[in-house]
Amino acid sequence: MSSSTTTDKVQHNVYFDGKVQSLGIETDKGPATVGVMKQGTYVFNTSSLETMVIITGEMSTKVSGGDWIIHKAGDSFEVAAHTSFDVICDADVAYICYYK
Repeated sequence: MSSSTTTDKVQHNVYFDGKVQSLGIETDKGPATVGVMKQGTYVFNTSSLETMVIITGEMSTKVSGGDWIIHKAGDSFEVAAHTSFDVICDADVAYICYYK
């Protein structure tokens, strides 16, 4: 499902046959990834608290046991550690995800 290439400069993550890709960075808020999701439906698992900020596009998400929520450019949402969340992208989406 995923592969990762690490260099001394940028970590490149590839998921879902290349339909979701991200680049790892260090920010003033800590580690983060900046990525893109092609149109599609995905399920992600978290190992730490994640704060996702939508840069462009729109996605619907459902965190384990929750309701579907639509997130548009500029919106952010959190997903607890050790859980999963469903994502539906009706068009391409760009995001930044912060990890705690």
